Amino acid sequence: MESLNAQGGGQAKRCEMWLERFISIILLVSGLASSLAVAAIFLFLIYFTTPIVAKGDLLKLLSWDWRPLAGQYGILPMAVGSVCLALSATLVAYPLGIGVCCFTHSLGPRFVARPIMIIIEFMTSIPTVVYGFVSAFLLVPILRQWFEQGTGFSWLAASVTLTVLVLPTIVLVIHTQLLQLGSETQLTAAALGMSTAQTLMWVVLPQASRGLVAAVILGFGRALGDTIVSLMVAGNAPQVPDSLLDSIRTLTAHIALVVATDIHSPAYHSLFLAGLILVTISAAVNLSLRWIVGKSGGGYGGTH
Repeated sequence: MESLNAQGGGQAKRCEMWLERFISIILLVSGLASSLAVAAIFLFLIYFTTPIVAKGDLLKLLSWDWRPLAGQYGILPMAVGSVCLALSATLVAYPLGIGVCCFTHSLGPRFVARPIMIIIEFMTSIPTVVYGFVSAFLLVPILRQWFEQGTGFSWLAASVTLTVLVLPTIVLVIHTQLLQLGSETQLTAAALGMSTAQTLMWVVLPQASRGLVAAVILGFGRALGDTIVSLMVAGNAPQVPDSLLDSIRTLTAHIALVVATDIHSPAYHSLFLAGLILVTISAAVNLSLRWIVGKSGGGYGGTH
């Protein structure tokens, strides 16, 4: 009997080892496929942007005026509009997301925390066009009435809508990281006499650095890459905004508006440069945040 038990235990261990190897291979293949897909997209954009450089039209596209009827195809106002809109939405949604997670994990009562997370999870299933539709018919008239300036289709309207849109993404990423920490950390801090707020500030949040960085990266990327909201409520004016009430056009909205034009026109060629700028901005923000976290001493790895 003992020999049979030993054989059964050995077979179970071998099965577990093969399962771990299989999972590792699947993860490796998935990671390589994702990396190759990103590299292929980047090379695709470079390939179609190269003729623009060869023809000497790069400076015409990297200018501040978009007036196709006058032969001016500058996309820099749209690049500024994309960065402004994504930053404003992320800067509001990120602290709100941290606040929601802190409330649902320890600061708030349990009977309220669970319904809040159910609502957050439900928000992720709402189509983006619904956010834009509700904003166009509810938020825009309110802004027009309150400020009595412009049409209401503005940077502010798009920023508020995008804040609501990216908030669930930020909350769920941080929430998942906090769940991985478990309750042992909080019990240890409580045994040391730390209050709930002190535990969150000095123990839980520093250990959740991976989730915090991932949340801001994904939130910013979600806001930067959104098309529908900026297309529906931002106003689509190709200009550098002077205030939150000005209309703007983002690079994503620009691509959606211009993609149906003549494929031989400079306007059409600007789409590839716009896509390349979007990818570059996303990569720059990602690498910058990782570098900042690395310099801060905690590293990106998570626990301290």
